[in-house]
Amino acid sequence: MTFTFVVSTITALVSLVMFLALVDQWSRRRHAFQAIWALGMLFYALGAGAEALAALAGWNDPLYRTWYLTGAMWTAAWLGLGSAFLLGRTRFGYAFALCLFLAGLLTIATFAKFPAIYGEVASQAILYFIVAGVLAVAVAVETYFQNERWPVLAGVAVVGATILSFILMVTASLPAPGWKVDPTTGAPVSDLFPPVLRLLTPFMNVTGGFALILGALFSAYVFMPKRRVLAYSLDPTQPGEQFLFNLLISPVAITVNFLASLPGAIRALLSGRIHSRVPATILIAIGGFVPTFTDSLNRFGVIDFFSLGLLIGAVFIFAGFLVSIEIFRDLRIPFTDVVLRAARTERVPGPETAGPPPGAEADHPAQA
Repeated sequence: MTFTFVVSTITALVSLVMFLALVDQWSRRRHAFQAIWALGMLFYALGAGAEALAALAGWNDPLYRTWYLTGAMWTAAWLGLGSAFLLGRTRFGYAFALCLFLAGLLTIATFAKFPAIYGEVASQAILYFIVAGVLAVAVAVETYFQNERWPVLAGVAVVGATILSFILMVTASLPAPGWKVDPTTGAPVSDLFPPVLRLLTPFMNVTGGFALILGALFSAYVFMPKRRVLAYSLDPTQPGEQFLFNLLISPVAITVNFLASLPGAIRALLSGRIHSRVPATILIAIGGFVPTFTDSLNRFGVIDFFSLGLLIGAVFIFAGFLVSIEIFRDLRIPFTDVVLRAARTERVPGPETAGPPPGAEADHPAQA
């Protein structure tokens, strides 16, 4: 218990500091993604804080509800939404649409796999799937027409699911003692919550978690010096069948080109010639992946790294935020004029730094 308390407390403090720093930066620069990420880090802090208090004094009904809403549901969703707003001028909307569709698919698959648990909420499971599918199509269409409003649709999904989950939580009646932990691992489990609320968890976590990780990797790819092994184009002016073919092969092409570009990116990093978003977003991707991995281990009874994974995730996300100039052009003690690091500037990579061949995907974030 002592280890869990210490690690969860540090996680909560790191997340809270990050929340305050983001609020301070948002108050000065007014970027939507900063405010959204601030909320995500606040939820991260509340979820970790609930675990710390439970490790110190034991679980109770309010802590159990707070942990589930903020830590198990809202954190990933809001961090992923922040990535959507950061990349609103890019074609990352296609990836976010895929995240929404996969979230809906996993929701309906969860319902189908556990009919004894979710049989009574069949209509709600189908409704979640339909809503996810409609929003996915809408985001993809907006992205195709290069409409920068697609993150607003992503926001509709996350805000709507957040409000619905809050209402379901407030109206839920939990059997005594009002909380439940796994008897083997000692970790809190969601068995006491109503099925209609639990089905929202994959919808929010898959959408947000995948968006955070994929958004970070996509952003790194856009801003890194590239070596293209496979060419593709998402130019909407090309013939429809050609566009669909390029859209289908783009995940493979981006992955291959990303891996092929890593040596050049490492050389640029070591020589100080790389855009700050590349190392920043790679750190954020690691920060999003580690807690997901340790949470998966926890479900198989490997609990030694669960709390530690949350701490590592928070530290990597914090480090990624600090490195990125888009988020912190300067670093100061929050809500003061005490500057810890002076303002920095850097140019957006263009053709001379990334070298796109004719017909390949553009490098500027507004066109990627």
